[in-house]
Amino acid sequence: MQELIEQIIDYLKGIWIKRRYIIIATWLICPIGWYFIAQMPDVYKSQARVYVDTQSLLRPLLRGLTVETNPNTQIRLMVQTLLSRPNLERISRMTDLDVQASNNAEYEEILQSLKKNLNISPVGRENIYILSTENEDPELAKNIVQSTLTVFIENTLGETRSDSDEAQKFLNTQIREYENRLLEAENRLTAFKQKYSNISLGQSGSGYYTALNAEKVNLERAELLLAEATTRLNSAKAQLVGEEPVFGLFSSRVESSNRVTTTYDNRILSLEENLDALLLRYTENHPEVKELQRQLDSLNEKRDSEIKDYYESVKASSGNAGNTGISSIDQNPVFQEMKIQVNQYENEVASLTVRVNSFKERLLELENKVHTLPEIEAELTALNRGYNITKQKYEELLSRKETAELAQQAEETTDKIQFRVIDPPRAELEPTGPPRIVFFALITVIGIGVGVGLSLAMSQISPVITSSSQLSRATGIPVFGTVSANKNLGLHQWNTNKTRLFMLSNIILLIILTMFISYFLFPDAIQAPLKRLF
Repeated sequence: MQELIEQIIDYLKGIWIKRRYIIIATWLICPIGWYFIAQMPDVYKSQARVYVDTQSLLRPLLRGLTVETNPNTQIRLMVQTLLSRPNLERISRMTDLDVQASNNAEYEEILQSLKKNLNISPVGRENIYILSTENEDPELAKNIVQSTLTVFIENTLGETRSDSDEAQKFLNTQIREYENRLLEAENRLTAFKQKYSNISLGQSGSGYYTALNAEKVNLERAELLLAEATTRLNSAKAQLVGEEPVFGLFSSRVESSNRVTTTYDNRILSLEENLDALLLRYTENHPEVKELQRQLDSLNEKRDSEIKDYYESVKASSGNAGNTGISSIDQNPVFQEMKIQVNQYENEVASLTVRVNSFKERLLELENKVHTLPEIEAELTALNRGYNITKQKYEELLSRKETAELAQQAEETTDKIQFRVIDPPRAELEPTGPPRIVFFALITVIGIGVGVGLSLAMSQISPVITSSSQLSRATGIPVFGTVSANKNLGLHQWNTNKTRLFMLSNIILLIILTMFISYFLFPDAIQAPLKRLF
């Protein structure tokens, strides 16, 4: 470690001995660099802050009714494509920069300069963006920022309108195509139905075997009902044949009202049912029970009176017939009722016979078409399937079109994306660049660094022994002592003069640097008087 420190000290001594190269390098680099920095033109910066509001009031109200897009994604896309070539060309035309170019190369240079100097950056998490640029002309810088802001807003809103228009065009094209396909499917289905109009097909187009099984079930059911009705008819006919004629039927001893139907039977039956229901809840002394009992007694009296009148009229007609010795069995109410019942059974058997025959004919017709009807129904099923799919897609497209139109109307009514300019661009009165102080300091550091490096290199090329330890390391011979130089030789004075020259050089360079810095730090105090003089 000690040797490293001694070596570093030897390097520093070598640099100090060759310090004239520092003077040469600083005087060759610093004044020239400072002059070029001073000659750099002033740059004026213009910027604008804009807030992009994506929280539209209609957005939650129209949720589920229109197509929802993410406005934040659209904004990010517009920011990334703002400095595209079409936008740069548009900005150059809006600011008349294109007229400054006399050929394509100059025009390309203008576009590249625009792209290099234009900056758009977000601020925080909110949708706040800063548009900024730098230019030698403050008014031109303002116009560039204003034009960029206009392009940014118009592109974002125009992109939304363009998307809506493209969606409408696509939907209209698809609707027309599906409408033609639907008409073709309907024509094919109509022609098919006209071709096989004499053949009964199921609505689904695939119900042959279902219809066949249904006809078999209906035939079995009808045959069962016919057998039951036939049995009842035969039983009724047997009873009708076994009924013997009875004369003097209407004597006072055999009169009965159980076989005679009156106009009061239904009402009496209803009142009896209501009375039974009330007796389950109340006693016979309950007012409602008594009232129903009274009405029932009244109706029974009227029924008995009607039956009595009927028997008297029958007896009168029977007495008139007895004078001639003729008595008909048909005047017996029991016989009449049985005869009516036989007629009803015969009608029922005839009706069921017709139904059974109809089912047999239909079943035979279906069985005869077992080789042709399934193929026809399969074709009908395919036609219906294609028609239904086309119709479903057509209706979906119509629904989507309505949704797109509603979304477009909502966008035309109010913008989902609103731009609010917080700070509009303005022309700066004071230049914002270039950063000359930083450049002055950088040139100074470069000049000193080059001088130090040059001095170190020369000290290594032509080294000078500055200590006994360095001489011992260089020769490998131990040094036992040193002899100082005599003042009469003039070495001390010569070293002192070199040091003074070095300090004077640095002081003069520092004064020149201070003058350059003051010229730009205090423009009103220095630049204005100089401009008036020169």
